[in-house]
Amino acid sequence: MLNDEELLRYSRQILMPRFDIAGQARLKSAQVLVVGAGGLGCPVALYLGAAGVGHLTLVDDDKVEVANLQRQIAFEQFDLGESKAERLADRVRRINPEVSVTALPQRLEGNELQRQVKSVTLVIDCTDNFSTRFALNRACVSARVPLISGAAIRGEGQLAVYDVRDAASPCYHCLYSEQGNEDLSCSEAGVIGPLVGMIGASQAMEAIKVITGIGKSLTGRLLILDAWEMEWREMKLTRDPGCPVCSGL
Repeated sequence: MLNDEELLRYSRQILMPRFDIAGQARLKSAQVLVVGAGGLGCPVALYLGAAGVGHLTLVDDDKVEVANLQRQIAFEQFDLGESKAERLADRVRRINPEVSVTALPQRLEGNELQRQVKSVTLVIDCTDNFSTRFALNRACVSARVPLISGAAIRGEGQLAVYDVRDAASPCYHCLYSEQGNEDLSCSEAGVIGPLVGMIGASQAMEAIKVITGIGKSLTGRLLILDAWEMEWREMKLTRDPGCPVCSGL
């Protein structure tokens, strides 16, 4: 049930006929794991917290650096040297005290990664390295938990939803092989600030759609953004019958 404060806080969402109180109640009951509290994770957490997702778990073992402030909009000069996960969690709480937020300033690996993934409604991948992305994908496939993946570098971004509960949906590994993919960081290649906001906000929108069941999610589709030309391209995705991660489902 929603209390009077929540009805007022979320009134602009509840006013939408497709959303209504039922959609807000689904957000309130959801638990979302956000892995990465940087350029993508900041807008994801802020928008989902403001929207009323019941519980957010924010994971990142990094600390705030001055080079982050150009694009990681949850942080300010005062936060330098502090834990990204903890500072982002505090920012979400200040926006919306109705939301429960857990900060995990650590790397999720092995059994702990599996445990966290199994306990949530969906996972949002806001990381910047392939090894973590592949580990998250394996955990989500095993637990049959939807994975919303975003990436941004230079002026290019990507966005997709992988939900193996849908028999036609691929997993992340169907698209990318663990062999031959090398990490390219923003510190090496650069990134324009608003791009990560665009991709992160889109990940938050996809999360709301998956949680509430409203609209058409990006399951089975990959969006590619060229921000400099402001052009979006869409690719249809299918499950790889030979995928070593999801082909046995």
